[in-house]
Amino acid sequence: MITVNSSPARWLGGRFVPAERPEGREGTMAHAILMAHNTSSSSDRLSIRFDAMASHDITYVGIIQTARASGMKQFPLPYVLTNCHNSLCAVGGTINEDDHVFGLSAAKKYGGEFVPAHQAVIHSYMRERYAAPGKMLLGSDSHTRYGAYGCMAIGEGGPELARQLLKKTYDIAYPKVVAVYLTGAPRPGVGPQDVALALVGATFKNGAVKNAVMEFFGPGVASLSMDYRAGIDVMTTETTCLSSVWQTDEQTKTALTLLGRGGSYREMAPAEGAYYDGVVTVELDKVEPMIALPFHPSNAYTIREFKANMADLLHQVDIDAAEQLGVKNAPSLVNKIVDGQFHVDQGVIAGCSGGTYQNLKRAAEILKGAAIGSDAFWLSCYPGSMPINLELTRDGSIAQLMAAGASIRSCFCGPCFGAGDVPANGAFSIRHSTRNFPNREGSKPGDGQISYVALMDARSIAATARMGGVLTGADELPDIPADRADEQWNYDDSAYQSRVYFGVGRPQPDAELVFGPNIADWPQQIALPDDLLLTCCAAIYDPVTTTDELIPSGETSSYRSNPLRLSQFALSRKDPQYVPRAKAVQAVEKLRRENPDAPEVKEALAGYDPARTGLGSLVMALKPGDGSAREQAASCQRVLGGCANLAAEYATKRYRSNVVNWGMLPFTADGLAELNLQPGDRVYIPGIRVLLEGDGEEIAATLIQGEAQTQVTLKLPGLTREERDIILAGCLINYYAEG
Repeated sequence: MITVNSSPARWLGGRFVPAERPEGREGTMAHAILMAHNTSSSSDRLSIRFDAMASHDITYVGIIQTARASGMKQFPLPYVLTNCHNSLCAVGGTINEDDHVFGLSAAKKYGGEFVPAHQAVIHSYMRERYAAPGKMLLGSDSHTRYGAYGCMAIGEGGPELARQLLKKTYDIAYPKVVAVYLTGAPRPGVGPQDVALALVGATFKNGAVKNAVMEFFGPGVASLSMDYRAGIDVMTTETTCLSSVWQTDEQTKTALTLLGRGGSYREMAPAEGAYYDGVVTVELDKVEPMIALPFHPSNAYTIREFKANMADLLHQVDIDAAEQLGVKNAPSLVNKIVDGQFHVDQGVIAGCSGGTYQNLKRAAEILKGAAIGSDAFWLSCYPGSMPINLELTRDGSIAQLMAAGASIRSCFCGPCFGAGDVPANGAFSIRHSTRNFPNREGSKPGDGQISYVALMDARSIAATARMGGVLTGADELPDIPADRADEQWNYDDSAYQSRVYFGVGRPQPDAELVFGPNIADWPQQIALPDDLLLTCCAAIYDPVTTTDELIPSGETSSYRSNPLRLSQFALSRKDPQYVPRAKAVQAVEKLRRENPDAPEVKEALAGYDPARTGLGSLVMALKPGDGSAREQAASCQRVLGGCANLAAEYATKRYRSNVVNWGMLPFTADGLAELNLQPGDRVYIPGIRVLLEGDGEEIAATLIQGEAQTQVTLKLPGLTREERDIILAGCLINYYAEG
């Protein structure tokens, strides 16, 4: 089905041959795009300027506030502000709509594009209006992926978007490029989520494409419609790759023409001799309907395998739930097996991955003339944009879904991050959405709540709905409709023309920003002291720590525009004592700066020089940062006095960048698990400022665990000169203010 080869290869004569030397990287599609956007003189250290950017209403306030504090006068490139995360304005009173009003005022003042709530999911909108061959787009959402249109798109934390607004560059080392070679054609009943889950399952755990560009080509591409390609592409985020790009063809050209942008088409394909750092081969005709069990998209099995081993696999989910969520004695999922069949409580088809025209069209066809029934199972469907919704309404698909008992919702991202359709306690939800991380569905394990999300394709979700909630792969139905490669849809953007504010290139400098009472500036941060004495305030030994565990999604999203208030939720679902521990350290550090001779300061410093030694907190996690691009996973730690993360490795480049941009040290250490760091342990790091002023990458530190002291070596591999200066200044805002 999927073969992963991590050895270098070249594309020669229609096949891959082993490559002994890295010659031919200029033959990849990725190289052409990167070099066209690189402003540096180096082909190894890139300084990228993007063609356009996009943010949603969880992130754009903080980005604009950062850029405004750093001197921005207008948006120097097209910047789209969508409102697809806090659309419901359901938690926190007026503060959500305050953000929307701020966003519209910013689009007017600085010259941006403002998409009101319920009009479109951010990525659906960008695919429809901006993605094009050879372009590069940047978004403050991890699923910023538009490779199906030959467009390289990257999801990053807010500070990287603020840099673009300040006419700075996105600076990275030239990435690895991995070929994803597609052959064959999908079977009827196998959808894009099935291919995507198989791909994530084959590449995530071994890191085969981590921080690489995935380059899709091969004869199998021609068998896939544009919606199908986009559905696979958006899920490449879950492999931890940097970005993606696909070869283009007549289907791409037709799609762009229907979107009114046919002139932006250009043919893209790898050149003869193109060099790849690895090759992933996907035999589309061998992919089966898939299910990704809680709590990660890589926990993927064929539905056939799941049914054959339900009791064992569900028992493991029970164990994972107890270990990862801390909810003991929860009802076992094995109880949902009745007479050899697994019973599901909820189905959701939504967002940038599930809410495409083709996915909802197939679901409507599968459910035509059927009923989901009046028992516990229920189904909700969220079209990705108003043009998609309009076309599905005109062709009768929405009516078919409604007649079958499905609920039709607005164009909204909520079910993907726990702000909509939260299941009942103990319920099992199957979703065509992007993630099934712990409590991503909106439950509160700290209150003893637990529910579960498994990822599946819209076709199998519809098949399950047709069977009243009995888990069913779409290929088990006798009359399953096939997906056509040439399936397109008629794009009518009249809803956008009626509601979207199109202000790109037309700033109004005299317009006033509209601030609600919850919109606050970033708290001032101090420069890096000469020495540091850091207290471990959280120690996480899970194999991977997601950004949702560092700062929960869902209802906390309402407070994203108030850094101090949002910080109170940091690690709240993983370690509820983190915030009080960090605040206690922060209070003594504040006193140190005001009165270094205070008894509390002397006690905390334990003999170290108060004039040189700053106090701060650190978070230890073996592999932090998988998941969302939102910078609040790092900024909340900084707002609480965080000075460092200590990891064996970082799950994603974007999370490490967020740590740096917020003035924290991205330490790594060998043998970290063996150090057995626990909350309350401290690390003394003398000479850290001098190290960053130079070019050193390792520093001797002392780990203090009660009466025991251990010498450890902390590492800062790959810090650039600018990253060092940002940390020295205290954060990105300070760095820009200095210079």
